[in-house]
Amino acid sequence: MRPAETRQAALPARRTPWAVCAHQGDEGRARQGRASAGCRRDGGVFVKRLRRLRSGDRIALVAPASSFPHDEVAAGVAELSRLGFEAIYDDSIFEKERFVAGSVETRVRAIHRAWQDPSIAALMAMRGGYGSAQLLPFLEPGILIENRKALVGYSDLTALLNLYLRNGLVAIHGPMVDRRLSKGPLAYDEVSFRKVMMQAEPAGDFTPMQLEVLHPGIARGVLLGGTLTQLSVSLGTPWACDPPAGSVFFIEDIGERPYRIHRMLNQLAQGGMFAQAAALIFGEFPGCTEPSGDPQIRDVLRDFTMDFGGPVLFNFPSGHTSGATWTLPFGVEVEVVSSPVPTVRILEPAVE
Repeated sequence: MRPAETRQAALPARRTPWAVCAHQGDEGRARQGRASAGCRRDGGVFVKRLRRLRSGDRIALVAPASSFPHDEVAAGVAELSRLGFEAIYDDSIFEKERFVAGSVETRVRAIHRAWQDPSIAALMAMRGGYGSAQLLPFLEPGILIENRKALVGYSDLTALLNLYLRNGLVAIHGPMVDRRLSKGPLAYDEVSFRKVMMQAEPAGDFTPMQLEVLHPGIARGVLLGGTLTQLSVSLGTPWACDPPAGSVFFIEDIGERPYRIHRMLNQLAQGGMFAQAAALIFGEFPGCTEPSGDPQIRDVLRDFTMDFGGPVLFNFPSGHTSGATWTLPFGVEVEVVSSPVPTVRILEPAVE
């Protein structure tokens, strides 16, 4: 081992999170360049698209995480019917075991059954909360890959979205039933949902009015991400996000104080997650400003990414939002543009 003074001299003068990423050197680049399952070794895209939704298709409601109020089901079924789909479920979704919606065995069996049932076109989670990561050692990737059915969700479902990505499939970061579909079209963005789930062509430009530019630029890459808490706790597990070079990260969360957001972002940065990221897109982060009003979460994110080399956008309304939540396809190539209008441009279809 080198003397301490030699090691210190080799470090960048300013130890920002992005300096840490750069200091990883060949080891960090080798890790980032390793192809995930389903990734091309040229640092490219996930190659397997999901089954396309069509009017009249059946969507299975599943409960991989926390339990939920039972009256949410009827309201969600009605909204899916309005959209032109038939929602189905079995009574196992109403089971409760401490803080999750039934045993691991019950939840895994329900997902496997929905993946394998040829009459079902897609799955939609009832709610997030906690529990999805418990299922990861027991879900069969072979069944998932063979059937290529979307499991739509966000928040705690980030764990399962990463399972899709690590097995070479597109993943859908979109609305769940509880407090989204059940509340009708004001709680989720119907246009982005239909474009991503029902059109076998690129969804095009997403330009929500509230989208802000923290740092300007233009970049393209494979879109990955999810809820910050879930991304950070997955580090060190076999199911952690394993980004190809040039990825575009979407990151969001809810109800975490600014120092906790900073701590989790710092953990991801020091773990090499952003070592070769091309762009960052932050969500709305509701309830994440300090109760006193200072600091604002916007300022924390801007300062944290001060030395990041690509465009950084803030306030994209997907996942936890105060208004309608938009649907994003993970695993497809996107372009991030900061001007003249901040835009997330979806360049590839998610379904076929």
